[in-house]
Amino acid sequence: MRKIVIIFIISLLVTSCEDVIDVNLNTADPRLVIDASILWNTETTGSTQLIQLSLTAPYFSDTIPPATGATVTVTDSSNEVFNFTEEDATGKYINIEFTPKENEDYTLTILYNNETYTATETMTSVVPIEYVEQKNDGGFSGEEIEIKAYYQDPAEVQNYYLFDFFVVDRETASIEVYDDEFTDGNEIFAFYSNEDLKAGDTLVIRNSGISQRTYEFFNILLQQTDDDSGDPFQTQPATVRGNCINQTNPDNYPLGYFRVSRVDTFNYVVQ
Repeated sequence: MRKIVIIFIISLLVTSCEDVIDVNLNTADPRLVIDASILWNTETTGSTQLIQLSLTAPYFSDTIPPATGATVTVTDSSNEVFNFTEEDATGKYINIEFTPKENEDYTLTILYNNETYTATETMTSVVPIEYVEQKNDGGFSGEEIEIKAYYQDPAEVQNYYLFDFFVVDRETASIEVYDDEFTDGNEIFAFYSNEDLKAGDTLVIRNSGISQRTYEFFNILLQQTDDDSGDPFQTQPATVRGNCINQTNPDNYPLGYFRVSRVDTFNYVVQ
């Protein structure tokens, strides 16, 4: 009799009705999203640069609309203007004759929908990644692969770094930012660990020299997107504004950031 009752309850749960709940979310006017990273890899001339513009979309939308038809330029401190040309109405704007210089100030100017957006940053130098160490018994389980990318921080110079780790085989990326407040002049490392990382994976490690303002922006952004925090009382995510300003209508501020960095790349095959 008891088995019959249990089977009846399970059957009742499985065949119970499901109510479809329609969530009505407020839809705000779309904002311009600026993905503008002028990156000068130490192994290249840095002549080819890409700036991508898009628009915010509703929460349940599966597509990201491109911001097409914009006029995009980057100007250096000598008033040399680099024009970025859109590629087939994709929101991708390209320049193949860019001239990067260390410690040079660059100003981004975007004219979109009769509004002008600007941002200014300085091309920041970078130190090379000296070597990589691997540990195979890391993580809470003692079975995760841990990667340490070592670099030498210059003494008596305030430095900020952005490291990104790209797993080629799975096209996944992770970024971290570091400052030298407590490591000035020392050999230090950037750290990466992932439970899915395995022997044979190709890992592209990039170190970018960034400004203090860029460091602060990405540091806040990473804190708000940290899936491992698990803190039920943490500050709820808010809009993180970058360094791009709408000069025409400040209330219609854009999202995203403009940064210019010297980059060092280290390719590593997981052992």
